[in-house]
Amino acid sequence: MLELRPSCEHCDKALPPHATDARICSYECTFCADCVDGLLRNVCPNCGGGFMPRPVRPARNWKGDNYLGKDPARTAPKYRPVDPAAHAAFAAAIVAIPPQER
Repeated sequence: MLELRPSCEHCDKALPPHATDARICSYECTFCADCVDGLLRNVCPNCGGGFMPRPVRPARNWKGDNYLGKDPARTAPKYRPVDPAAHAAFAAAIVAIPPQER
């Protein structure tokens, strides 16, 4: 079950469960689209993977209690700003490799 983290780990922008600009890597590291496209260049600073849009969990119970009311989003933020210089050095070696081949 995805945690649906409440904010960007770098800039702390609010990313509520319905946010369409939330991006996650396969470890659920969560960043806003602006940080992923700009600073991070689609390289997760924690694992080196790429990012995908985070799915939106249904707000309404359409079927089988599979909705936000039963499985709420995480409320505790995971704020860990990225050092731009350190990330640029880390990403330089892998940014040209497509995420699915890293």
